[in-house]
Amino acid sequence: MSDVKKVVLAYSGGLDTSVIVKWLQETYDCEVVTFTADIGQGEEVEPARAKAQALGVKEIHIEDLREEFVRDYVYPMFRANTLYEGEYLLGTSIARPLIARRLIEIANQSGADAISHGATGKGNDQVRFELGAYALKPGVKVIAPWREWDLTSREKLMAYCQQHDIPVDFSSKKKKSPYSMDANLLHISYEGGILEDPWAEAEEDMWRWSVSPEAAPDTPTYIELTFDHGDIVAIDGVPMRPHEVLEKLNILGGDNGIGRLDIVENRYVGMKSRGCYETPGGTIMLRAHRAIESLTLDREEAHLKDELMPKYAEVIYNGYWWSPERRMLQAAIDETQKNVSGVVRMKLYKGSATVAGRKSDASLFDESIATFEDDAGAYDQKDAEGFIKLNALRLRIAAGKGRKQD
Repeated sequence: MSDVKKVVLAYSGGLDTSVIVKWLQETYDCEVVTFTADIGQGEEVEPARAKAQALGVKEIHIEDLREEFVRDYVYPMFRANTLYEGEYLLGTSIARPLIARRLIEIANQSGADAISHGATGKGNDQVRFELGAYALKPGVKVIAPWREWDLTSREKLMAYCQQHDIPVDFSSKKKKSPYSMDANLLHISYEGGILEDPWAEAEEDMWRWSVSPEAAPDTPTYIELTFDHGDIVAIDGVPMRPHEVLEKLNILGGDNGIGRLDIVENRYVGMKSRGCYETPGGTIMLRAHRAIESLTLDREEAHLKDELMPKYAEVIYNGYWWSPERRMLQAAIDETQKNVSGVVRMKLYKGSATVAGRKSDASLFDESIATFEDDAGAYDQKDAEGFIKLNALRLRIAAGKGRKQD
């Protein structure tokens, strides 16, 4: 007899999690509570309610978390100009701490004994969900069916559905996407299928959010992004909430062929994985944010921030959003954003997002000093001679002592 009487499941309404509902009911003889989050995946989440009800679920949670997702997770991450391994904008990684938090909150509210998720035993998501859960509720029991059951193929899952009368949206007669996909307001990812061969080029019809750069309009699109303390608060002068900003930028970026990425990344569990990503809005946000920081951040502040970024990215990628080191890094990053306000003009054209202009009342750029014309004595060029000699002193001493320089 299982000691688990009630479990909260992160439920998408798809094949895998529908099977998990029935499997939990049979294996643990427990009540299943479902939680479905709308974080901008681009598909209706309400149908999950009817699917859960058909599986005998009585307590169903469906929540619109789009604004919270962008405001409290995406925006803080973008203040750091975060890239994992120099390329990945962490679209999947950043969604997991929010889902983990809500799983734990619902478990506490409903008196559940455990939580469950549909992440496989090969991926990063199992780590992210569970690290978050343990950080927020140390004694929680986590049930990960993919690490327990023997339903290791789509055929076995479909057979289980037929055996247990589980309703699914497709049958073996219908074509299923060959890719494993994950989507939210920040990105959509693709893995599996032909992508398991790193030499194979991604098929054009795989991409869902963006046109190819070759098919993008021949006329560039110009937009103006208003920043306040490091966050975008308006597009073309129109105030918007965080999720509205990202929704708009996704459309503009996708229409101009921006945000496609094909990488081989190092998973936390140890293997290399090839994935393709569409992050049109995030790509624009990153470049615009760096542009406004170039005006408003002190040199050493900016350089130190760039040194911290890879560690911050690794912390998020590996699932440590709720860790003390992430909070420490976040505090330092947020401190740098106090003067990061102003407007950036972006040019979107055939796959590229380039900076066309930037301005800020907090700008540290001084034209009277930087000019190549007469600076009226604002900068004494003779000062550079002593500066160079002092900085060359150690090099001159070493060379004078016969130290080899090659």
